[in-house]
Amino acid sequence: MLFSELGLKAEIQRAVADQGYDTPTPIQQQAIPAVLAGHDLMATAQTGTGKTAGFTLPILHLLASGPNDRLTRVSKTPRVLVLTPTRELAIQVEESVRTYGKHLPINSLAVFGGVGINPQIANLRRGVDILVATPGRLLDHVQQRTVDLSAIEIFVLDEADRMLDMGFIRDIRKVIALLPKKRQNLMFSATFSPEIRELASGLLHQPVSVDVAPRNTAAELVTQKVIETNREQKKDLLEHLFQTRGLHQVLVFARTKHGADALAKRLDKSGIKAAAIHGDKSQGARTRALSDFKDGKLVALVATDIAARGIDIDALPYVINYELPNMPEDYVHRIGRTGRAGMEGEAISLVCHDERGNLKDIEKLIKRSIERVVVPGFEPSATAAPRPVQPPRQPRSGQPAGRPQGRNAAAKPGGPAQHRSGSRHR
Repeated sequence: MLFSELGLKAEIQRAVADQGYDTPTPIQQQAIPAVLAGHDLMATAQTGTGKTAGFTLPILHLLASGPNDRLTRVSKTPRVLVLTPTRELAIQVEESVRTYGKHLPINSLAVFGGVGINPQIANLRRGVDILVATPGRLLDHVQQRTVDLSAIEIFVLDEADRMLDMGFIRDIRKVIALLPKKRQNLMFSATFSPEIRELASGLLHQPVSVDVAPRNTAAELVTQKVIETNREQKKDLLEHLFQTRGLHQVLVFARTKHGADALAKRLDKSGIKAAAIHGDKSQGARTRALSDFKDGKLVALVATDIAARGIDIDALPYVINYELPNMPEDYVHRIGRTGRAGMEGEAISLVCHDERGNLKDIEKLIKRSIERVVVPGFEPSATAAPRPVQPPRQPRSGQPAGRPQGRNAAAKPGGPAQHRSGSRHR
């Protein structure tokens, strides 16, 4: 199947062709016709499957078609709301809207915390068709009465599983209560837990189900390896891998924000250009680090699970788990950052004695044993004493992780105040 066979408007097909694409991914083949037909959608899809274009393309078509054609003017109130769990994902989705809607006079805006709210208010007052938002900052705008959600025709809940992991369920329900009862709903999630299904049952009406990623399966194009070593040798082993294998553009996962900072500093001091990205970093710092990483100015980007959720790099060759995650599902999300867009990737996990239980849980989840590799000089000690793995400090009940940066946060110097598109404002 080709994009030209999906019935999208010529302006959208031209934008897709401008990006060098002619064949839709499996999720795009299934999701686009369902959305164009006006159905609610429940899609199981991991990052890297093309899911963002799977909903932005048909949404752009619907906005620019039919009796409510807005090609001649900009809507003062948003017609589409896309809710995302992180700032990075909000930026990524809005960029997709801008990329594929560049031949249409449709405006989009991303609003998120960690930056000043006043520029966002100014842009909302000018009018916007597609609003992409994180829950906390959207509710800030609702409280200040700077956004009107009464005309929303299409509501997209992206990465619903991560939303619940971050404690956003109450905010999601508040947002849904503000929307018109008659609307089209699209829900995307990498996994569908009982909690997600409960949310879906109250949100979706006779949805079309699309499943292009079997639940909790690791990317097929990713080579997975485990290097067992002692806890105290991990930093030296990591440096050894960079130096002996000539690794480049490596996404390194640490369990905590403090650990990510310390590891990035250690790598940088050893001559390996590195930066850390996590929820305590300003939006400007996170954006610069991600941009430098994509441009090849950084060899390594050290990230926590939540911060890495919005990282979208098609040709990322390596993921290294410096520490295994506490939740085995997060391992699948982590290694899914590589092996995308048909490219092969490699995921290496450094596992100490304390983490063998975590590794066993991961292998049980993905239903396969991961290859063990021995690196001479870094073999684990047979007498290593186990020490309980300390999980990251969790927010108090009802308070989502990273929220202080998301709501009522002062503007950070150097950070982008907003992301906006639309030919009328260029």
